[in-house]
Amino acid sequence: MTRRVGLLLFDEVEVLDACGPFEVFSVAARVAARSGGEPPFEVVLVAAGDQDDDGEPRVRARGGLRLGADVRLADAPDCDVVLVPGGVVDVVAADPGVLAWLRRCRPGAEVVASVCTGAFVLAAAGLLDQRPVTTHWEDLDDLRADHPQLHVVGDVRYLDHGDLATSAGISAGLDLALHLVARLGGLELATATARQMDYAWRDA
Repeated sequence: MTRRVGLLLFDEVEVLDACGPFEVFSVAARVAARSGGEPPFEVVLVAAGDQDDDGEPRVRARGGLRLGADVRLADAPDCDVVLVPGGVVDVVAADPGVLAWLRRCRPGAEVVASVCTGAFVLAAAGLLDQRPVTTHWEDLDDLRADHPQLHVVGDVRYLDHGDLATSAGISAGLDLALHLVARLGGLELATATARQMDYAWRDA
């Protein structure tokens, strides 16, 4: 079974928040294919906001890096895994189209996840509940203040509740993505993926 991973991109997205998990899922697919297996993941890059001047879906990440996407939000397919990276999220967390897409995806997705301040976007969509959540250490107090109903915790790399997962900041997205590869594709695949990436990973 090939799972579709929907990765949201938006202007001012944190580069590693988005590109780290992309690398994990795409390398996992390559590692599996190399051994003759069916690719376990297909990543679809979903662009929020306006398209580029030539009509192509693109965003400008933090630091000015231009990132292309596969589809615009309005054309985004249903996904088995939905991942919202962080960055400067004020605009995207207030975007009715983004929030509607996340709410539409939630019932059919195996897991909806955030990296870093992507948790603010999930909270704005009403997808977080009484279960513990986390975000970048620098933003823990802001998440508590903005959403006092949430149980916000620090000092963890990620939290996985099965259908909902959140991670701490930036590089923690690599750990969460590898954990999801292990959960959905097997520990052997996740270990081989981390080795291929030359990344020192140990599932929590």
